[in-house]
Amino acid sequence: MKKPASKSKPLSRGFNVVALGGGTGLSTLLRGLKELLPRRRDEPASNLQPINGLTAIVTVTDDGGSSGRLRRENRILPPGDIRNCMVALSQDEALLSRLFQYRFHAGRGLVGHNFGNLFLAALTHVTGDFAEAVRVSSKVLAIRGRIFPSTVSNVSLVATLEGGRRVHGETRITASRTPIKKLALFPRSVRPLPKAIEAIHEADLILLGPGSLYTSILPNLLIPEIANAIAKSKAPRVYIANLMTQPGETSVYALADHLRAIRQHTERRVIDWVVANRQPVSPEVAKRYRAQGAEPVAVNLEGLQRLGYCVVLDNLLEEHGVIRHNHARLARLLHEEFLSSRRPARRGLS
Repeated sequence: MKKPASKSKPLSRGFNVVALGGGTGLSTLLRGLKELLPRRRDEPASNLQPINGLTAIVTVTDDGGSSGRLRRENRILPPGDIRNCMVALSQDEALLSRLFQYRFHAGRGLVGHNFGNLFLAALTHVTGDFAEAVRVSSKVLAIRGRIFPSTVSNVSLVATLEGGRRVHGETRITASRTPIKKLALFPRSVRPLPKAIEAIHEADLILLGPGSLYTSILPNLLIPEIANAIAKSKAPRVYIANLMTQPGETSVYALADHLRAIRQHTERRVIDWVVANRQPVSPEVAKRYRAQGAEPVAVNLEGLQRLGYCVVLDNLLEEHGVIRHNHARLARLLHEEFLSSRRPARRGLS
């Protein structure tokens, strides 16, 4: 006699989070979000419902340092920001960080290269495709989450500065001290990675930043299909504000200026919420950054309100010689504010 089929409870599909950016800002964010992914049995349980899927969409316009050399000499996409994301999402971050961030100090042709960059460059040649190299290496290294380049096109940045001068290349743009008026991709017709668009369509939360405004955040948004996919999304779209201004990009920018620049470069609205730090920088650290031309990003709530944004403020600062976001606190804040309720009500400024 057949046993009646047991009715299993439907499984919750969980939350899908997409983070777009580059540089140390994106890897810091991923490091915190990784802890909210489903945990292994031997790890302590979190009291927050875990994120089901975590996807990083990474800009590929870097042309400096080891990444720039590999890009020019091997005709591959710059691997540096991808490498940092792999380290941040790895299960054994301490060991992988030491290996992938190891920089060669001797050897003709090797000096200045990171092992992780060389690893990705070699795998690109083996597989014949940069995106496939990222996928395979992520699998081999047991990455918790997915990493996609925003495009597999050989794309670079072109900035029009105040006064009309045009500057080509990320390194030259960052080195310039003239304010940036407009940013563009070259070539202009760049197609995104289809899986990146698919991830945005499936997202329950879309995050932009923290990171360099003109060289990490905007390059992704300058790809029309990416910007349009974000604009059409029903998910909360959150900009995570930088802690400090950046010489060569945002020297005199308040937070509202960052958002105005994003609106200037996108045809449709891509941000609803802003998460910003309210914790003061210690005087000694502020003095050291000031000597390098950087200041804490000013948060003008009235200006942000006039632009139509909802703002969440919290103590997000961490100081260990350098200023970084407290990745654990930031991840928890994002979960509590935007995922604990799937359709968060648009609230006033806090």
